Amino acid sequence: MASAARAEAVGPQTTSRPLRAWQQAALDRYEEDSPKDFLVTATPGAGKTTFALTLAARRLSRREVARVIVVCPTDHLRLQWAEAADRMGIVLDPNLTNAVGPVRAGTQGYVTTYAQVAGKPMLHAARATAVKTLVILDEVHHAGDGLSWGEAVEEAYGRAARRLCLTGTPFRTKPDERIPFVRYEEDSFEGDDGEGGIGLVSRADYTYGYKEALADNVVRPVVFAAYTGTSRWRNSAGEVVAASLSEAGTRSVEMQAWRTALDPKGQWVPHVIAAMDDRITHLRENGMPDAAGLVLASDQDDARAYAKIVRRVTGKAAEVILSDDPKASKKIERFATGSARIAVCVRMISEGVDVPRAAVLAWMTSYRTPLFFAQAVGRVVRSRAPHESATVFLPAVRPLLTLAASMEEQRNHVMPPPKTVQGDELDLEPLPPKEKDPNTVKQWEALEADARFAHVLHGGTAHTGEGRPPVVQPEDEDFLGIPGLLTAEQTAELLAKRDDELRLRIAQRAHSEDDDAGLFPVEDHPDEDDTGRSWRDAAELRREINRLVSRVAARTAQPHAVVHTQLRQSVPGPPSASASVDVLRARRERLRTML
Repeated sequence: MASAARAEAVGPQTTSRPLRAWQQAALDRYEEDSPKDFLVTATPGAGKTTFALTLAARRLSRREVARVIVVCPTDHLRLQWAEAADRMGIVLDPNLTNAVGPVRAGTQGYVTTYAQVAGKPMLHAARATAVKTLVILDEVHHAGDGLSWGEAVEEAYGRAARRLCLTGTPFRTKPDERIPFVRYEEDSFEGDDGEGGIGLVSRADYTYGYKEALADNVVRPVVFAAYTGTSRWRNSAGEVVAASLSEAGTRSVEMQAWRTALDPKGQWVPHVIAAMDDRITHLRENGMPDAAGLVLASDQDDARAYAKIVRRVTGKAAEVILSDDPKASKKIERFATGSARIAVCVRMISEGVDVPRAAVLAWMTSYRTPLFFAQAVGRVVRSRAPHESATVFLPAVRPLLTLAASMEEQRNHVMPPPKTVQGDELDLEPLPPKEKDPNTVKQWEALEADARFAHVLHGGTAHTGEGRPPVVQPEDEDFLGIPGLLTAEQTAELLAKRDDELRLRIAQRAHSEDDDAGLFPVEDHPDEDDTGRSWRDAAELRREINRLVSRVAARTAQPHAVVHTQLRQSVPGPPSASASVDVLRARRERLRTML
């Protein structure tokens, strides 16, 4: 009954806070056109979820649609969408699987992933056409991740009543993948190599870029602090090679220098983690008491190794969030609402995940596509109060500096004509995987790497702070300052000074070995209050029913299947996986009488 009551209350008045100007403008544009398809491009952190759910609430209250389906990239985002919808009075089930046919009674829809849609597109098509449905395709560029996903999304939702597409990254790296439900037009194209031609450009129905969001104080300004250093490695021929990150000559040497710098056994990683920790400490002492940082690793082995370095350098354990960890979603939620200083992850927090207190990012991954870069940086730009700023520590390598320099550039989804991949286009792919030899002979070996501050990137220009008089006194300096108080040169000067101080700290701790016991403690956390959240109620009721069925089966010496059959005969309705909360509660009470 609670679900039904909330369903009746759905409407625009359920928005928990006033809409931002861009959200209201986008809604007005939608109301004017009332289109079947609508594409919104908004910078990460701008509030696409609130906009989409407000639009959905209005469509439901006016009975223009009877169901809402949200498609998102990851399982954790399913929970995040369901939580946000619940706060607005919309009941979306994040636990509906492909094994369950109908949408559960008592809900107004569900949240699924692109992978699930690709698994059974016809099932999702049936759900989307059973009643008038609004389909929200979150981060719709994922529908271009391979032909199978794009085709599945088109097959599943091609006949839906309405479709709302959202993205924070209006571009693709591959020229031959069109995204379903996106409108394209011919446009002249000019690549980084100077070659041009006629390509295709997407046309969003509403665009809200990083510059506009920055002017509205919706997102934080970003300071990119680049760190260079000398890397030494042994190549497959047994030769020892040394190169600077910022001055590596050929692309191959640059890649190997970068790869060596990211090796946990070197000194580049602990030095940058110390700089990151210093920044977090400053933020916590100056207006952001819960400030936190994210470390992005290339793989799980590196993530675990980086976590040990965090513990050694900072004295605090890091939250380690891995994609194949069944507790990953709970760890993200715990980190987002807790007090831990640093989380180390591979890709789990790269897109869509809301951690507003994260204001510092350490780029220790080999990924360097524009898509991943924009989404990852987007995790630390969400503004909560005026005068906040974000800091990104990254290797001083050309591909990343190029992406950082173009961060504020408004770019449409440009698809150039297909051509042979060569030259700078190779910079859009991840670094090659670590080489393994079946005979255990090392083909490549990282030897050592140091780190030192290189420059601050501001307006596409590198500012080193060298050769300038000391314009900022130690007692007056505000580390990285309130935006606008310090020039880029002064900011670079402060970072260089802090970098010198960090060298002493790293040297003192470089050879210390802490006991790793308890590095990743398992903590007990009280269950969240599920009152009023029907999809949470249903999940808990199903677990309780299964426990009670086991007890009844043990007591009566009957198979579990027989007990389930008897239960459905006593309390008619669909299987538990798709039964409403009221039916599940009745079955629970029936089982209790059988004990």
